[in-house]
Amino acid sequence: MTRRWELDALRGLMLVLMTVTHLPTRLSSPLGQPFGYVSAAEGFVLLSAYMAGMVYGQMANRKGIDAMRVAFWRRAVKVYACHAATLLFLFTVIAALGLRIDEPAVKDLISYYLAHPLTALLAGLLLIYKPPLLDILPMYILFMLASPWVLAHGLRGGWRSVMAVSLGLWVLAQFGLGHWVYDSAVAFTGLAVPFHETGAFGTFSWQFLWILGLWMGASRTEAAPVPFVFPRWAVALAVLVAVVCLVWRHAVGQAPFLSNASLNLLFDKWQLAPLRLLDLLALMVVAIRFGPALMRHFPRLPALEMLGAASLAVFCMHLVVVLLVLAFLGADPAVHPAWLDALVVVASFAALHAVAWLTLRLDRLDAAEKPSGPAPQSHVAGTGPAAPP
Repeated sequence: MTRRWELDALRGLMLVLMTVTHLPTRLSSPLGQPFGYVSAAEGFVLLSAYMAGMVYGQMANRKGIDAMRVAFWRRAVKVYACHAATLLFLFTVIAALGLRIDEPAVKDLISYYLAHPLTALLAGLLLIYKPPLLDILPMYILFMLASPWVLAHGLRGGWRSVMAVSLGLWVLAQFGLGHWVYDSAVAFTGLAVPFHETGAFGTFSWQFLWILGLWMGASRTEAAPVPFVFPRWAVALAVLVAVVCLVWRHAVGQAPFLSNASLNLLFDKWQLAPLRLLDLLALMVVAIRFGPALMRHFPRLPALEMLGAASLAVFCMHLVVVLLVLAFLGADPAVHPAWLDALVVVASFAALHAVAWLTLRLDRLDAAEKPSGPAPQSHVAGTGPAAPP
């Protein structure tokens, strides 16, 4: 199976947007959610799930469900190792720098760890305590662990029941399913980690995005895959929704209803709220319908493809870079000159590209040392976190 360069480029674009958004520079706000009320995280998770469904679905068809399950678990272990390393980097290097420099941004980021270091460390390694910025990979790991059963059921019995259950969980999540599960866990185990320290992303909401991408990717492994074709009215409606949200976002700002907190919840990112999901689905329809034609008229962007192909390493490196910048410069870009913003952005992307280049080179060397045969699936897949993770 050859690489899908356009998917690598899209994931590379999502990584660029995430990095620019997370870096505390003057570019963070204007480039946040540039396509409407949808962030790069949604696109990255959907693309990663699509590629996972496509690659591991093909593996299940060729080698069997057991081989697919083992491959998923190996990937989950690799992602977990990356998360654990990043978490330890935060609790050691970044914590030491933040305390020595007395940087409020870092102390706020790890306030629970500073108050309860041992509990935070153990809970973090158990994917319970999730500091800001480090809450995407734990969600991704949980999705990877559940995916073998979901994919096996979808391939054997069809996807209708899978999608129905996933949609039902998303609906329940809008009415507090995640908080109910947390309260039940506290009552049963005496869990000491506060709810707001268990991660901003609502797992029961975001699983719908992962399952949707998994189904779409797995459907491409059929002997004669049915193209994704939408009725004209659906395409027209999707274009309308996408354009309205795009104009709305840049005319009003990232808070669609300004100070009206109740209405803003309809676009809430963390629970993947209804209007946000609608905007995302509209953008997905527009991309599927018009993307192939656009690709024929635009040149390929090798830099983005390289970032997307090494997505896991690049994602982790983007966290390292952002945490270091927060430790040294703080979270308010207004307190330092614009030229420093430019330097931070250039240096950050130089680091990301260096990591991507090194990762892909090591992958090629590793593949060359193995006996001849089919390309290693982990390399072909290019699957990584959406991200998140």
